Parts: sequence; structure tokens; C-alpha cells
Amino acid sequence: MSYDILAHFIKIGGTVFFTGFFVLAIVYALWPKNKKRFDSAAQIPLCDDDRPELGDGDV
Repeated sequence: MSYDILAHFIKIGGTVFFTGFFVLAIVYALWPKNKKRFDSAAQIPLCDDDRPELGDGDV
């Protein structure tokens, strides 16, 4: 097995892996169960309260 053949299989394997990862990410983002979480996250930039939350003992 030469380097060229091995490199070809690795390139194909990487392409398949990252394509599968991309498809899984899209399925996760579009899954109906996650809609409420993503809708609330989308509203964060529009929130009027932009002050940081203070922890215990902070002034």
C-alpha cells in the first residue's frame, strides 16, 4: 500500500466523518424538542437588561 492510496482513503474517511458530523449538528439544531431552548437563546441579544449578574458579596 503506497502513501498515495493511504492518503486517498484518509481523505475520503475525513470527508465522510465531517459530513456526518455536520448532518448530526443540523438534525440537533432542527429537532423539535430543542426549539424552546434555541428560541430563548435567540432573544438574549434583544434583552433590555444588559447589566451583568452580581454574585454573592459583589457590589
